[in-house]
Amino acid sequence: MLYLTQDGIENRKAWEEKGYRLPEFDRKEMEKATLEAPKWLHFGAGNIFRAFQANLMQQLLNQKEEKAGLIAVDGFDYEIILKNYRPHDNLSILVTLKADGNVEKTVIGSIGASYVMDREAKEDFEALKNIFRNPSLQMVTFTITEKGYAITDASGNTPANIAQDFTAGPEKATSYMGKVVSLLYVRYLAGATPIAMVSTDNCSHNGDKLFAAVDAFAKAWVENGLAEKGFLNYIEDKNKVSFPWSMIDKITPRPDESVRQLLEKDGLDLTYAETSRHTFIAPFVNAEESEYLVVEDAFPNGRPALEKTGVYFTDRETVNKVERMKVCTCLNPLHTSLAVFGCLLGYTMISDEMKDEDLVALVKGVGYKEGLPVVTDPKILNPKEFIDTVINVRVPNPFMPDTPQRIATDTSQKLSIRFGETVKAYVANDTLNVDDLKLIPLVQAAWIRYLMKKDDELNAMELSSDPLLEEVSAYTDKVEMGKETKESLEEKVGALLHNKTIFGVDLYEARLADRVLTYLLKMTEGKGAVRKTLQEALGK
Repeated sequence: MLYLTQDGIENRKAWEEKGYRLPEFDRKEMEKATLEAPKWLHFGAGNIFRAFQANLMQQLLNQKEEKAGLIAVDGFDYEIILKNYRPHDNLSILVTLKADGNVEKTVIGSIGASYVMDREAKEDFEALKNIFRNPSLQMVTFTITEKGYAITDASGNTPANIAQDFTAGPEKATSYMGKVVSLLYVRYLAGATPIAMVSTDNCSHNGDKLFAAVDAFAKAWVENGLAEKGFLNYIEDKNKVSFPWSMIDKITPRPDESVRQLLEKDGLDLTYAETSRHTFIAPFVNAEESEYLVVEDAFPNGRPALEKTGVYFTDRETVNKVERMKVCTCLNPLHTSLAVFGCLLGYTMISDEMKDEDLVALVKGVGYKEGLPVVTDPKILNPKEFIDTVINVRVPNPFMPDTPQRIATDTSQKLSIRFGETVKAYVANDTLNVDDLKLIPLVQAAWIRYLMKKDDELNAMELSSDPLLEEVSAYTDKVEMGKETKESLEEKVGALLHNKTIFGVDLYEARLADRVLTYLLKMTEGKGAVRKTLQEALGK
């Protein structure tokens, strides 16, 4: 048997015979250095962190570029630390699933300490305070999802727990961001040493979202006399506390059963678990080979030499361009196209969709033909090469257990940026004609058809979660399969096509509404109509 513990990996030969790469440094020395002079702390100890950031630090440790490791913290689901990290001595296994069928297995041992950000866990919380007091701490990174930075709800109101923290002060704050900011206040009181607060969540202008949350707490506490006035100055001085933008891209699905079986064949005893907060945890993580991390180089207290692991450090404008390239043209529109059509055509694996000639032609058309003419070129990454990798390597990877149903989640929140920005660019460009857009409106129509809750065989279909699902489904609930005319269909869904929040533009003003309605009408003719409409749009 192979045991994923520090004692267990001391038997290096047994692991290496099974093809595992082990840490090439003394973990006990690393742990000691991490506690004495911490440099990097990370909030959000989930899969993307273990597959990406923790592996980057492992590379630096292997290269002898760093002595201290990472500090992993979870402030939402404490069981991730208590039931997953600590029983395995902060070790985990990264299984990299390559498109050529090769599997790379790495024992990640770069985490020097792990904590829960829980005031009730007094030893852990005091340890976090001491880490933030330490001038050696250079950066704090986050993967807590975009929702983690929210200090208002969908209606713009302040949630009760945030409002309570505003008046409770740094010593009693209990919300996630409230506790983070309270730790920054500890650092301020200990000498106001500089630090970089770096969101690496997959959302646009993520540094601004993190700053807005931190700044709101600092302002409230200063205004309420719960923190020194200088604290707000500290937070708002970019030479003291920076909030760099970043763009992250790496597909890391939940731990897959097939990967578990592969590891168990090697003699590993692995336990799956679902926490009380419904987080699916395992001592391994599976991920694709491709990865990109582009970060604004704004680190007032220095940083690890992560450029030696392939991380791009650049200016804010370039980070923004890379983000736009990925989200508006080279990846996300292709993913959403596959998600919507995959659900309608009965697929349960994204990789299987890339065996479908029609769907391959669809994403090539959306990316190369309609997207590239208006792509934002960041220069540090080539847009066409990026799409080439997506279409030829990343999405077809049969060993990546990703589903169209997962990617279809929250589509109403994605359409505006993933397609609307391209439509806007065509409308604004004197040399391009919006009438040349045929596949983007096809995907928009397919999403509305998807809302009818029936696949192309007219079988009942469960829709993925979406905050606007009830609102948008109301438009399609009265649409009758095979009984609509263009006029009746427009009467039922026309108002939806005006919605700039969803589509990024008013589709009528952009001169695309008629095309969307035409496609949608064809898709509602009956069984097989989605496939037929897709093929017609592709010129088949």
